[in-house]
Order: sequence, then structure tokens, then C-alpha cells
Amino acid sequence: MKLGLLKSLSSMPQSQGKKRRSSHLFIGLTVTIASLLSACSQPQSGAEPANETKTTSVQSSQEQASESFLDAYNSISSERIREDIKTLASDEFEGRLPTTAGEEKTLDLLTKAFSEAGFEPGNGDSYLQQVDLMQITADEDMILSMGDNTFNYKENMVASSKREVDSIELKDSPIVFLGYGVNAPEYDWNDYAQTDVTGKTVIVLVNDPGFAAPDSGKFQGSTMTYYGRWSYKYEEASLQGADAVFIVHETAPASYGWSVVANSWSGPQYGLVSPDKGESRVKVEGWISREAAEKVFADAGLNFEEEKAKALEGPYAKALDLNASITVKNSIEKSKSYNVFASLPGSEFPDEHIIYTAHWDHLGKDESKEGDQIYNGAHDNATGTAAILEMARAFGKLDTAPKRSISMLVVTAEEQGLLGSKYYAENPVIPLENTVANINMDAMNILGKTRDVAVVGMGKSELEDYLRDAAARQSRVLTQEDRPEAGYYYRSDHFSFAKLGVPALYAKGGTEPVDEETAQYRKRMNVIVTGCYHQVCDQYRDNWDIEGITEDTQMLFEVGYDVANAENWPKWNASSEFQR
Repeated sequence: MKLGLLKSLSSMPQSQGKKRRSSHLFIGLTVTIASLLSACSQPQSGAEPANETKTTSVQSSQEQASESFLDAYNSISSERIREDIKTLASDEFEGRLPTTAGEEKTLDLLTKAFSEAGFEPGNGDSYLQQVDLMQITADEDMILSMGDNTFNYKENMVASSKREVDSIELKDSPIVFLGYGVNAPEYDWNDYAQTDVTGKTVIVLVNDPGFAAPDSGKFQGSTMTYYGRWSYKYEEASLQGADAVFIVHETAPASYGWSVVANSWSGPQYGLVSPDKGESRVKVEGWISREAAEKVFADAGLNFEEEKAKALEGPYAKALDLNASITVKNSIEKSKSYNVFASLPGSEFPDEHIIYTAHWDHLGKDESKEGDQIYNGAHDNATGTAAILEMARAFGKLDTAPKRSISMLVVTAEEQGLLGSKYYAENPVIPLENTVANINMDAMNILGKTRDVAVVGMGKSELEDYLRDAAARQSRVLTQEDRPEAGYYYRSDHFSFAKLGVPALYAKGGTEPVDEETAQYRKRMNVIVTGCYHQVCDQYRDNWDIEGITEDTQMLFEVGYDVANAENWPKWNASSEFQR
């Protein structure tokens, strides 16, 4: 996949222009100018003061719109957000795994809430968009052999297959270490250039070369590009004809520990139903731990750390003169899950949409575990789902709908690789050429109010100009995310829109607490929630400070409101890898 070659969207609607800001920001200026003009041009005696009447009418309309905006903005409620989080993350919803009873309960809650907020069904006469999924569950009784080493499932390796077959065998497949497994022409880097990997097993490093050498000028330094994502590694190896690909897990460059890999890549794995039944994918895709990689490289007479260093110098491939074997047995079930899509039609340009996104799904439950078995997903992503519901209520309170339509897309199967948003972007209800922008909400701020706003993937589009204005209302400033090396811009649902050319914004509360009391709370809560990503401890807590979520919801509400009322559409910045 070459990110520079993104889908071009066709002609822009005629409502685009050069002015950006919406009317509620300029009422004071409008009133002042109108007063001066009125004083300088008095009507002749007996003449009807038409201009004065018109100006007064415009002023009144703008003032009413501003009052309506502020009423809606201030109506966003921490109490309702809290209750929705608590409900969605309750054991009753069983971890909200797609295709389960937890999904049914989630869909019922969402459709009812959108209807009560005044949002119409967005997909014809339905709030739902069907997503055809293929659920593949690998038999955990598998062993990976590499040379003389054997590795056990979830202990030091995970493996699966996206092919629609009951069993697939990788037998005596030659192993090649292929550095970062990257083919990136725009960075003059191709690890595949000198090696034919057809029929071979490829071992690759996680992240991209910029992470290990942030000051080297390679890629984007410490900021991860899509070439560093696990999903890209699998896609590229498949395109190159490899039989299998294993990513070496290391906590720092992956940005999560081995337990996340073991939990997220085991159990039911979902994919979109594909016409070729997965034949275009590698036979086997998976991860091995660093410790496993060290043993394999030692068996080949190599030092893993030294080979990593060589891979950093430039495109690299090294045959290990070892073979890999594994048999993956699959239980396959095709199923249906659903995105939820609700719309508030625009008052002037209803065919043009600003689309907010959040994902409703999480990891369900693991009945093989002792004790707590439910992955409640309170932070990830009951918070974003609750925020999108509250934002819909706020838009529904406006006296007049924004000029453009506001749509809420709450997607399924994000945890399985952004599948719900990927399906929507490839099968859009609203044509992408009519989609003005996307604003995403995922794992929102549970650590209290902040003085800053963390922009994930900072510098990509003009949406940040709108965000800067909305943050200023709250006396906040924009900052870059604190861990750009984690590649979060490529790890949530806005990316499905971005890679097809739609400007997409992902921003949330930063790291600077608003006051000392909040700072102390952050310290206490961080001790409790650190390490709970994709774990059963991601649970709702009554002592969460929800105010950070509330102010971020208000801020993003204002961003969407302004974009919906502006003359022109936001554009990607010239430096972004994405363009329309």
C-alpha cells in the first residue's frame, strides 16, 4: 500500500468558498459595523428604511442563532454522559462483542437515544447499516516451530489465518528476516527490493525506522507512519506473495505489552467477507515475542540486536537458513453486525454531511478466565459512544439545524481492525464526495479537565483551525499528542475516512491538568487505570472525573457546528500524506 496514492474524490459542491468561520463568532463585529453604516446613511424623508429593516433582521437572526448555539453547547451534561458510560460498560452488555447479545442491547440503546434526540434514520428508513463479517476462531492447540525452537500459543506467539479454510498448514517454509517489512517509495525504502519472498515466512520488526532513530531524518522521526502499523505489515507481505508473516513484539515500539497481543489476537477474530475468500492474504499472520525472536536468531547463528541495527541502516533482508511450520485450524462462522447511522438534515445543504464517529464494540468476555471474565470497555470506548449520544442531543436542541447535515456513525468491529468504519468508507451511505469532514471520538479523557488539547496526528488538516477556535472558548491551547510514536492516528476509525481523502480530526484532552486538585486526581487515577487497555480492569468507576469528557464533547460539538455553517470545506494541509 502506498499512502501517497490515495483515492481522488470528484468535484466539490458549490457551497464551498473562502470564508471559514460561522456566524456565532462574529455577531459582535456585525452589530458594530451595522450601527456605523446606519449612522452614516440616513434615509431621505418619507422613504422606507429598507436597508435598516434588513440589517436589523439579519442581526436578530444571528443573535438568535448564537443564543441557540450557546444553549445547546451548555446543555451538554456530565450526568447524562456518566449514566451512558455506566450502562454501556455494565456487565449486562457483556463487553459489547459484535454478533452477541451485547450487540443487540447496544444497538437498541443507540437507536432509541438518537431517535429521542431528533436524529432521523440515516440509512433510508433504518438507523442500521449491515456489516457482513467473517468470524474465524483459531484452535488454541497449535505450536509454531522455527528451526529447533517451538513456541506455544499466547505464551510467546499468536497466529491466525484470514483464509476461509478449516485448516491451513505452513510446512518447512524458509524464514527471512526482512527488517521493518516496509515498501515506501516516498521514503526511498523497500525491504522487499532484493528478495523474493514468495512461499517464505517473513519476520519483521514492529513500527518503522523513524522510531529507533528519531533524529536520523528517516520517515517522520518518532511519529509513527502507517508503515509502522501491524495491519500494514500483513497487507504488504500478502502483496509480496509471502506464505506467512510474524511481527516481533517489543513493548516500546508497539506501544503496548505482550498481554495486549495475547488478548487481542486470540479468540474470535473478525474480518470483512471478501470475494476471494481470503486467498489474497498470507496463509498465516501473527506475532512472536522478543524472547522468541532472540532464540530463533541465535539458532541461526545471529544476534537479534545486531540484526535490528543493520535493519535500521537501510532496506534489509537476511535469510536465516531455518524453516517455519505451523498448522492453524479454524472454526469459521459468517455473521452480521451493524453500524448505527443517524442524521440531522442540514437547513441549506442537506446533501453535505459532517460525520462524527465512535465505535461501540469491545472484546466481549472470556469464559476460560477465572474471576472476572468480562472486558467491559468503559474507557475504550463507552466514553466515546456516550459522548456522541450527548452531542446528538445538543444538536437536536438547536432552534435551526446547521446549514449542512450532521450525521452520527457509531461503528462495529473497531477492535478487530477498524472493520465497521472500513466497511462504511468502502460502502458509504453518504457519498464520500459529499462528506465534508470526519470528527472521531475514542477513549476520551477520564482524568479531568486540562489546559491543553492533544491533537492526534497534528498538522494534517485545516480542521485544526476550527479546533483552535473552539479550544480558545475554553481557554485551552492545542498541543501534539504525547506519544506520536504509537501511531494513534492510524489506530482509530477516522483513518478509514482519511485514507480515502476525507479530512479527519482526532483530538481529546491533553496532559496539563486545569488545577492542582485535578493534578492530584490524575496521579491517583493513573495508578488505577494504567495497564487496563484491553484488560478486564477497563471498568466504569464512580470516582471518575467526567468533566474532561464533557468539555471535549462541547469543544468537538463547536467544531462540527462551525464546519457545518462555514462557506468552504476544510482541506488537508499540503504536508499531509492524505489529499482529496
